[in-house]
Amino acid sequence: MSIVILGIESSCDDTSAAIIRDEVILSNVIANQSVHSEYGGVVPELASRTHQQNIIPVVSKAIKDAGVKIEDVDAIAFTRGPGLMGSLLVGTSFAKGFALARDLPLIEVNHLHAHVLAHFIKESDDDTDQPTFPFLCLLVSGGNSQIIVVENHLEMEIIGQTIDDAAGEAFDKCAKIMGLPYPGGPLIDKYAKEGDPLRFNFNKPRIKDYDYSFSGLKTSFLYFLRDEMKKDPDFIEKNKNDLCASLQKTIVDILMDKLIKASKDTGIKQIALAGGVSANSGLRSAIQDHKGWVTFIPKFSYTTDNAAMIAINGYYKFLKGDFTGQDVVPFARLNF
Repeated sequence: MSIVILGIESSCDDTSAAIIRDEVILSNVIANQSVHSEYGGVVPELASRTHQQNIIPVVSKAIKDAGVKIEDVDAIAFTRGPGLMGSLLVGTSFAKGFALARDLPLIEVNHLHAHVLAHFIKESDDDTDQPTFPFLCLLVSGGNSQIIVVENHLEMEIIGQTIDDAAGEAFDKCAKIMGLPYPGGPLIDKYAKEGDPLRFNFNKPRIKDYDYSFSGLKTSFLYFLRDEMKKDPDFIEKNKNDLCASLQKTIVDILMDKLIKASKDTGIKQIALAGGVSANSGLRSAIQDHKGWVTFIPKFSYTTDNAAMIAINGYYKFLKGDFTGQDVVPFARLNF
């Protein structure tokens, strides 16, 4: 018998709902919030208010687009954390209310686990392009940079992670230093395609094992631009493409160096990429071009925060009977 899962994602500033039947995606609706761009970053209170406005129409559209009825839903999966508390409360409260009204089981989902499991979303029954276990996943987003050993759908171990800023933060903060609008990461990627990645050399951190650090890069980038602009106030505008290309190459090199070391030490050659920064063209190319790996790159629609990844995680937890009660509460910080 088929299992239909309704997924709810509200961890930050995107309200999303999705329907899957077994592992096949039927709908994945995302409502973005443009209000934050004028502030240079996500404003938590504005995000939670907008989630309240979006949650019902987004869920209604997801059910309609999937071609199913409310009565067909077998369980509701929702993001418990990590994320912004106000945003998480909206999704959690809606999920609890929906489950209570329909007498359905609730499934809590770790947002980071869900990013990893996005690779198992099928768009048809014959979709078989999925990693085999065990595999290494490089999870890179605005708040996380992690190397994860994935033993199965529900067992994962972090072997390396950022000790300060994440890769996504480094992109966005360096973009802000250059005067680029938020979110700056995609713009750096855009301008980098027209620049020389070898034009400028930026320092790389020396961190033990498989851990990452990007705060030093951000600081050195700031001081570099400050010194150059003292000589030429138009330095950034004149060299924007080369700056973006060199910065992107440095960040990608930092990520790749640790991932290569982890693959060599563990002997795992199945390599997956996940998270918002997995949309970066430089990082995608570096992973795909590395010899000796079998690589898995998510579709762009599954790189950012979306409910399809919540639903697929919920599906595997449903099979294990891993449900939660109505007393569940969200956590802004949730252990992996």
